[in-house]
Amino acid sequence: QMEAELVQKEQRLLKINFLSENISDLMDRFGTVAENGKQDMLQFARRTNELQRKINDKTQEIRALFAELSMKQALAVKLQQEIRDKEQLVMTASLMRSQGLPPPKEAGKERWKFLHNEKMQKAAAEARARHSAKEEQGAVPGHVPTISKEKERLPLLQPHMAPLRPSEPSSSLRHFKKPPAKPSEI
Repeated sequence: QMEAELVQKEQRLLKINFLSENISDLMDRFGTVAENGKQDMLQFARRTNELQRKINDKTQEIRALFAELSMKQALAVKLQQEIRDKEQLVMTASLMRSQGLPPPKEAGKERWKFLHNEKMQKAAAEARARHSAKEEQGAVPGHVPTISKEKERLPLLQPHMAPLRPSEPSSSLRHFKKPPAKPSEI
């Protein structure tokens, strides 16, 4: 009877040992599957982050292009309006000229503005040409320029220009008392 119990206990121990080995094998397999899953998730997260960064970069580029496009559209609308205004001015001036009347004041202003812009563009082109000629002369080794340096001519200041015009006192100065005038002694 003791031997039968001993045989039963040995069989139970063998079953438990077999089950524990199977369970440990399954646990090892699950552990490797879980580790592989973690690695896959990590790679997936990295790839997702990379794609998200690329999407954000492209979105920012698209926004910049849209902003540039809207600025150019606004400029185009402004230039179209100027063209329409100038066409209207030309039509008005030609109509007044055909009737023997003097041209409108705006035509004179536009003509002076055009002449001034043309003069400024010519002056800028001449300055660039002089500058490039000086650079070319200076580029030759051992060359001493024999042309005297011309003084750059500054535009003459006129009294209606901003720096010489006295500024109007602002409304915030009305509360201040003017200082008394001191008599000058000679």
